[in-house]
Amino acid sequence: MSLNHHVMWGLPRDARAWRHAFDRYVEPGDGRPAAAAWAPRVDIREEAERFVILADVPGVDPAAIEVNMDRNVLSISGERAAEPVDASAHGFRQERAYGPFHRRFVLPDSVDAGRITASNRHGVLEIVIPKKAESAPRRIVIDTAH
Repeated sequence: MSLNHHVMWGLPRDARAWRHAFDRYVEPGDGRPAAAAWAPRVDIREEAERFVILADVPGVDPAAIEVNMDRNVLSISGERAAEPVDASAHGFRQERAYGPFHRRFVLPDSVDAGRITASNRHGVLEIVIPKKAESAPRRIVIDTAH
């Protein structure tokens, strides 16, 4: 038996069998993948007077996104709706994840929660988290008159 009988698509026969069993478990009988858990990828940066979070949310309706702040925990949640599937389509494959998502970020006490803003442009959610104004140190005079 040649090597080609044991190897297909670069995977040994046992790995192919494992992958086939895995695909049957993950994908429902109609050939579409099950709704996958996913989370938007983010960039977080700290600037002198603010924090900025950029989250990739392409294909997510901005009305389906919620941004909440509770006890120094910023939460981003929402859902990307699945594209409708034409039952007569041939060679169908769906790799993009869809369904609900949720991300949480613990922020320092130095943030001004009352001034957080969020905007969505071209599938990128931008959350701007201002820092509280730092008060200058002040010297406290000790009262010696007793």
